[in-house]
Amino acid sequence: MGSGQVTDWQGKHVTVAGLGVSGVPAAKALHGLGAKVTVVNDGDDARAREQAAELEALGVTVRLGDGATLPDGTELIVTAPGWKPDKPLFAAADAAGVPVWGDVELAWRLRKPGAADWLAVTGTNGKTTTVQMLASILEAAGLRTAAVGNIGVSLLDAVLGDEEYDVLAVELSSYQLHWAPSLRAHSAAVLNLAPDHLDWHGSMEAYARDKGRVYEGNRIACVYNVADKATEDLVREADVEEGCRAVGFTLGAPGPSQLGVVEGLLVDRAFVENRHRNAQELAEVSDVKPAAPHNIANALAAAALARAYGVPASAVRDGLRNFTPDAHRIAHVADVDGVAWVDDSKATNTHAAQASLAAYDSVVWIAGGLAKGATFDELVAASAKRLRGAVLIGRDRALIREALARHAPEVPVVDLERTDTGAMLQAVQEARRLARPGDTVLLAPACASMDMFANYNKRGDAFAQAVRELGA
Repeated sequence: MGSGQVTDWQGKHVTVAGLGVSGVPAAKALHGLGAKVTVVNDGDDARAREQAAELEALGVTVRLGDGATLPDGTELIVTAPGWKPDKPLFAAADAAGVPVWGDVELAWRLRKPGAADWLAVTGTNGKTTTVQMLASILEAAGLRTAAVGNIGVSLLDAVLGDEEYDVLAVELSSYQLHWAPSLRAHSAAVLNLAPDHLDWHGSMEAYARDKGRVYEGNRIACVYNVADKATEDLVREADVEEGCRAVGFTLGAPGPSQLGVVEGLLVDRAFVENRHRNAQELAEVSDVKPAAPHNIANALAAAALARAYGVPASAVRDGLRNFTPDAHRIAHVADVDGVAWVDDSKATNTHAAQASLAAYDSVVWIAGGLAKGATFDELVAASAKRLRGAVLIGRDRALIREALARHAPEVPVVDLERTDTGAMLQAVQEARRLARPGDTVLLAPACASMDMFANYNKRGDAFAQAVRELGA
């Protein structure tokens, strides 16, 4: 089971590691191809039992509460992306010479002859928005496409389904890339690199290395962020096809082989005749919603991938105009008494929160939650001059409070101990007290939400509801 397509799955013993969003479709797909599938899962809760029953009804073997031992006769493991590389199951597989693929690798290997090209996007922040913008641009060019991977349609469904695509806009996490050794995208982008998921990867170097895998074997363009040198370094290290180009995106005026911004316009100096002298206007900055700096960067990355695929400039403009961002991503909730209220609950790490804060001049910042091992000094130091005040919530708020004391001691801070459902309403009331007309109250927590809320969506919903109650 080396590289290349595995055409005959009949009777192959495949172990699927983990149920969940990717495990169940993988098990079904492999079973449908005639493989003998065993699913192993660490947990044994009600949800797992429900999923197990569904698979067992098809004839798939499921072992709940035992994800450590390698089932006899296993010839291949297909793992859920969240399983850490140091799991005993993978050590056993390594000792037995059994390959490990992720769901993305499986989808890549199961593509039909003449299948759609993949335009791939990874990075610490902005992946989903960029992939959705890219799909919108490709659609505007009249191409059959879908936003897939971590979002939208599952990759396996896109590859095995009846719908035919010309090109896929693929969001890939560092976990998925770790387990996708043979993936070769048409073109790919790394949007940015900041410390995240280090508990999973073990080090920043390992995390960056896994992100950089997205560039391996690219044919046309490796798109990197001019403002983030680490992304350019990954392009240099990548083994790409002859003739593949490095294409940068920048919020400044672009040099040759770059896309950037000139006098309120997004312009392309990469995919034009005589790029040393010429530039192609793609869209206006005002076509990007919201036109916050990091979101303009997302739009430029999406445009670069679309242009690498040969899309005309008019489709970039139309695609960006047609695009509506998901909820809880710099979403303007309301204006109350001259103060703007903005929900960026999706800013679950420091890098995303810093990008969010940079979009406003005077901010009352609502932050806190689960820090996931993050430190906040760099974020607070970079944002201190913008802060009118801060309201801190959640389990790890002390870490942010201490960073504020070190780098922004003059900024008034309200520290809320309560973690019940009324905590967000109180946070909003405290923020109102600190805000002045012309300020923005920004929920950009820089932390995960699970200490107080089911997910970042619920946290954003609670914020928006509390703001609406103020307005009423």
